[in-house]
Amino acid sequence: MSPIAKKIGSGIVAMVCLSFSVQAQTDSINIVSTAVPFLRISPDARAGGMGDLAIATSPDANAPFWNLAKVPFAKKRSAIAINYTPWLKDLGLTDVYLASLAAYYKLDDQSAISTSLRYFSLGNIQLTDYSGNILNTVKPSEFCIDAGYSRILNEKLSIGVALRYINSRLVTGDVGTGVVYKAGNSVAGDVSLFYHGVNEQGEGLNWGVVLSNLGSKIGYTNDSRNKDYIPANLGIGVSYSTAINESNKVSFGLDINKLLVPTAPSATGNYSVDSAKLADYRSTSLVSSWMKSFSDGTNQLNSLQASLGAEYGYNDQFFVRAGYFYENKNRGNRKFFSVGAGFNIDQMSINFSYLVPSGSGVTRNPLSNTLRFGIVFNLQGNE
Repeated sequence: MSPIAKKIGSGIVAMVCLSFSVQAQTDSINIVSTAVPFLRISPDARAGGMGDLAIATSPDANAPFWNLAKVPFAKKRSAIAINYTPWLKDLGLTDVYLASLAAYYKLDDQSAISTSLRYFSLGNIQLTDYSGNILNTVKPSEFCIDAGYSRILNEKLSIGVALRYINSRLVTGDVGTGVVYKAGNSVAGDVSLFYHGVNEQGEGLNWGVVLSNLGSKIGYTNDSRNKDYIPANLGIGVSYSTAINESNKVSFGLDINKLLVPTAPSATGNYSVDSAKLADYRSTSLVSSWMKSFSDGTNQLNSLQASLGAEYGYNDQFFVRAGYFYENKNRGNRKFFSVGAGFNIDQMSINFSYLVPSGSGVTRNPLSNTLRFGIVFNLQGNE
C-alpha cells in the first residue's frame, strides 16, 4: 500500500477506534485494525447512554443498528429514528460527525422489513508526502445502507437477516504519488436472533445473538492484494427487566462483542519474512479469517469488549440511563462511563446521551464530552 493510503487508513482507524493511555503505549499493544471502523461507533443516543448496550434491550426504531431480530416485537407498527453524534469534540474537531437514520414497518404480527443508513464525515484532511510537502486537501467520508427482514419463529423467538452496502471514500484520483486511488466498496450481511421473555407487565429476560458485517474486504486501489478486512463481529447480549410498581420499571443488561478479524503478524525486522507474513495475512479467505480470529495466538479474553448498562423508566414517558464500556488496553483501551435520558411526547421520543470525561493531559480520553442526540417518530400506534 502506498504512503498516502497507509497514512489515511491508519490515521482514521486510530482516530475513530482507539484511545490509548500512556500506560497502554508502553505495553505490548496488539490492535486489530480494519477498514470502515465507523461501523463500530454506536449510532444511536439510547444505546450510547448505556455504554453502547443494545443487543437485547427492548425493541425500538434503532434495532436495525444492533439486532434486527428485535423489530417484530416492537410495540409500534412502524417508526423512524434519526441520530446525530459530533465525534472527537474533546480534540477540538468540529467537522467530524456520524449521522444515522433507521426505520421499520411491520408487515403483519409475525414479520417486518427495515432499513438503516449511516454517514460518517471525517472533516478536512491535509495530505503530505514523506518529506512533509503538502499534496492536497481532501474531505473523506464513509456511508453504509442496508435492508433487512425479520420474522417471529414462535411466541418468544425471532430471527433477522440484512444485506448492507458499504462505501468508503477516503481519497480518489492521483494525489501526486503516481498511484490512482478509488472509493472502497463492500457488501456485507447480518444474521441475528432475539429471545423476547419480557411479559406485558414489563418483567422478564431477553437475550440476543448477532453476527454482523460478514462481508468482502475493501481495497482503495486496483491492486487486489492490498485489501483490508471490514469489522465482522459476534455479539451476545442479555437484559433483565423488572417492575417496581405500575409506574416505575428498571432494566439491566450486558453485551459482549468479539471482533471476527485476526491479529496481523508481528514484525520481526526481517523485510522478506515480514512481507511474506503480511501477504499471507491479507490473502486469507473471509471464512478462514473469521475462524482464525479465535485462534490467532493471542489471549482471546483480551479481545472481548463489554457494555454494561441500566435504564430506569417512569410511566413509559421519562427514562434515565447509565452505562460503562470496556475494552482491553492492548486492543484499543476504550473505557468510559456514559449517562443518558429520554422523553416520550405523543408519537415522538427524544433521547440524549453523554460520554463522561475521563483522564487528564495526555491520558485524557479523546471521546470525552461526546454528546449524542436522537429522535424517534412513531408513525403508527400500538399493535
